[in-house]
Amino acid sequence: MRAIRRFSVRPVLPEPLTGLGTLVNNLRWAWHPDTQDVFEAVDAQLWRATGGDPVRLLGEVSAARLEQLAGDGAFLRRLELAVADLNEYVGGQRWFQTEAGSAVSAVAYFSPEFGITHVLPQYSGGLGILAGDHLKAASDLGVPLIGVGLLYRHGYFVQSLNREGWQQERYPLVDPDDLPISQLRDGDEPATISVTLPGGRKLGAQIWVAQVGRVPLLMLDSDIEDNESAEREVTDRLYGGTTEHRLLQELLLGVGGVRAVREYCRINGTPAPEVFHTNEGHAGFLGIERIRELSVDEGLDFDTALEVARAGTVFTTHTPVPAGIDRFPQELIQQHFSPDAFGEGVPVDRILALGCEDFEGGDPSVFNMAVMGLRLAQRANGVSQLHGVVSRGMFAGLWPSFDPVDVPISSITNGVHAPTWVAREISELTHAAASEGDSETMFDALDQVSDDQLWDTKRILRQRFIDDTRSRVRASWVNRGASEAELGWVDEILDPDVLTMGFARRVPSYKRLTLMLRDPARLKAMLLHPERPIQIVIAGKAHPADEGGKKLIQEMVRFADDPEVRHRIVFVPDYDIALAQPMYPGCDVWLNNPLRPYEACGTSGMKAALNGALNLSIRDGWWDEWYDDEFGWAIPSAEGVDDVDRRDDLEAKALYDLIEKQVAPRFYDGKTPARWIEMLRHTIKELGPKVLATRMVRDYVQKLYVPAAEASHKLNETYDGARDLAVWKAKVRAAWPEVRVDHVELQGLGDVPQLGTTVGVRAFVTLPAGLNPTDLDVQALHGRVDSSDEITDAVAVSLHLAESYDDNRHRFEGDLKLDRTGAFGYTVRALPTHPLLATSAELGLATAPSTPDVPAGTEF
Repeated sequence: MRAIRRFSVRPVLPEPLTGLGTLVNNLRWAWHPDTQDVFEAVDAQLWRATGGDPVRLLGEVSAARLEQLAGDGAFLRRLELAVADLNEYVGGQRWFQTEAGSAVSAVAYFSPEFGITHVLPQYSGGLGILAGDHLKAASDLGVPLIGVGLLYRHGYFVQSLNREGWQQERYPLVDPDDLPISQLRDGDEPATISVTLPGGRKLGAQIWVAQVGRVPLLMLDSDIEDNESAEREVTDRLYGGTTEHRLLQELLLGVGGVRAVREYCRINGTPAPEVFHTNEGHAGFLGIERIRELSVDEGLDFDTALEVARAGTVFTTHTPVPAGIDRFPQELIQQHFSPDAFGEGVPVDRILALGCEDFEGGDPSVFNMAVMGLRLAQRANGVSQLHGVVSRGMFAGLWPSFDPVDVPISSITNGVHAPTWVAREISELTHAAASEGDSETMFDALDQVSDDQLWDTKRILRQRFIDDTRSRVRASWVNRGASEAELGWVDEILDPDVLTMGFARRVPSYKRLTLMLRDPARLKAMLLHPERPIQIVIAGKAHPADEGGKKLIQEMVRFADDPEVRHRIVFVPDYDIALAQPMYPGCDVWLNNPLRPYEACGTSGMKAALNGALNLSIRDGWWDEWYDDEFGWAIPSAEGVDDVDRRDDLEAKALYDLIEKQVAPRFYDGKTPARWIEMLRHTIKELGPKVLATRMVRDYVQKLYVPAAEASHKLNETYDGARDLAVWKAKVRAAWPEVRVDHVELQGLGDVPQLGTTVGVRAFVTLPAGLNPTDLDVQALHGRVDSSDEITDAVAVSLHLAESYDDNRHRFEGDLKLDRTGAFGYTVRALPTHPLLATSAELGLATAPSTPDVPAGTEF
């Protein structure tokens, strides 16, 4: 019979074993092998059977075994040491406390998903894994971060295949009582927040806390009795539902998330965040809530509150394509932010303007979450150098007076959390465990490791991955309707001595899952080569609504089902952290072949590299900036070929050629292939330090968090600075159309300009009443020019005020050094400047010479 109610009963641990509860309730165990060993010692067989889930382990272990452990002196000493080590980790001084200074008291980091461990299924793919690694690295470094997300009662879907190889989705219930999380309580009562909806409805949420090392992760859960049925389902699943359903999720994440942070800090007495970091546009409404707080609680007008909120906000964009951005009908936003719903203090027309695509090529009828995110954040970044370039081009409409290179979106390349992703065997081989939180130490001892040790270790990891894959493939075929009697062949799939390639990621069309199938006969020949065979393990999920992605999966599965090759190529369903952790170390080559430049960063190749795999990839995302032919191979991109099929054919042929002529011959070059191992060693040593999440988080602290905190301090002290800045911006915007660069002169050029010559530049600028020369930064831009007289690699030199005239005309002067040969050009522009601006491009205003006798660029 079916139960009418389901709940979990947690064990009562004997007093000597209460330390186990302490270890379970801090997710540091997810990346700390010594803590995992303690759980395994409780019951090794049960630890494996539960998939390394300590909550399930303690829920299923027998009372007799617990009593036995309570009297086991050796186990109790081990447990005591583990708890002491955790306490030191959580409370000790780390990088942030000793080196980063105290400019930042706290950072609130918002993301729609977090991938911490497979035990907490609150992620779908790269965005969530990146967010999880960000929290872990912040914990290792001691950065005072508070994570903010949602608790999805059905998580993301569990993927399986039917007999025809079509993706099937299943959404199992996620019971918070079965998770290593706790409810935030205010005294004896659960702490809750609420958001008012149109029609007087209330969207309430309770707050769950996952302790990620030193970092608390707050997760809002709308499945509470006070909500009506529709509101209870708001946090039902990740990336599902109607347009309004998605809006409600993002409203709860942004607005409700700020309110949850306030509750958490009040209850625990911790410092309130002065920096708010929104990981992609989904959480962008946090800026609206902060403006509301300042308007209602502090009595600030909208423009002043906007400046205060912007100063402390950081926005990270992850998408390289406009289609990846959430956009809502303006009418829907108007309904949910009307005074009746959101309250007074924030004019709805100002909110609509923040997300409006009121630029050339935009659609003014929609509300763009990324556009709002950029307008509400004084600092923004992409997630690789190439993605920064793409983002500056994609959002250039917000800064129409500037070339894309000057658009104020910087870059911080993603990284990965080594303790989570590096196999224990690799860590032990290179002594990585010697200094947790400073994973760079894993590279120090690599030169002391012999070629044979490295090669033997990789074979062990390959075998473990194969064993795991065989188990998963067998389960998949049983689910597809096969009987055990017909699955004997599964025990023979893959070979630990064959070159093993991995391909695992989400399955949108631009990632090109099936590029390797462009010439099936040639792929078969490589898989079955008598002397240098390859084997490929593939995994990935298509979004439930993406029929095209599902067709790609089916095409791949059907190829892999062929009895002739199924021992050499397999598709493993349900790609998640548990599958990924043995996969990265078990692969020799990591394959990535997106359509350049549509991969924002792509961190899977980083994880593989840290485990001694070589990358075989299109130069996109992180691989574009850090490619080295000692780290692997670059697949030539046919970028610029408009015919999509021809482009795929060209790049597939290049991929086949690389495998056949370079990759496979090098792998099979002797019993212990010295050249391959040399590349493996070089990859770990030289690429490894670059791809670490600790490097990434240090960059965020130094380049974004500290400047944002300092700007926030200046505007929060009395709010006078914010008022003055808001008034100044309004004045400049109103007067700017009347700013003119009237005339530009060059002095000292000579008849034959020579390298090293210094020339003088004079610019005459007219200002309207109300603007002063100190409101401007007049710059001379110079550099090489192309055939269209466009300045490339421009260098800006600020000119100084030399003289002012009665008619509000001013002369600015400065020097240019001719520091390069060839075609050289210059121009002059005037920009607004203020001490509280993050960049001169912040207002999006610039004026250049416009009279016919003064061209925008002059070549000499």
